[in-house]
Amino acid sequence: MAEEFEPKIVAFLCNWCSYAGADNAGVARLESPPNILPIRVMCSGRVSPEMIIRAFRAGADGVLVLGCHIGDCHYISGNHRTAKRIPLLRKLLAYFGINPERLRLDWVSSAESTKFAKVTKEFVETIRALGPIEREIKG
Repeated sequence: MAEEFEPKIVAFLCNWCSYAGADNAGVARLESPPNILPIRVMCSGRVSPEMIIRAFRAGADGVLVLGCHIGDCHYISGNHRTAKRIPLLRKLLAYFGINPERLRLDWVSSAESTKFAKVTKEFVETIRALGPIEREIKG
């Protein structure tokens, strides 16, 4: 019997909101998938396209970017930059034959530990259904 695919997911988490939401999910003992490799960044706006591409090149099957809700950014407009950048990057991934569903952006505040758990579970299931990224990468 074949082993079930367990995706590797890199998650860039904003220090002020999403990382705190992840921490609170842990404190509340909410079930969260072990597939997530959290990377703490000061702001989602600091997550460059190069960082996301590097995560994929290093073997990530999916990349999750979580930031403060629009209007709540500690750096005023960092999440606005992210909201513009990610859709463009998803189009670029599609151009190269990589399913854009492998990159997800969402907003999770420090008080939304249950949302953090829900988003991570949903994303792991999405990536699990897509299978390993090697299926999409040619040559």
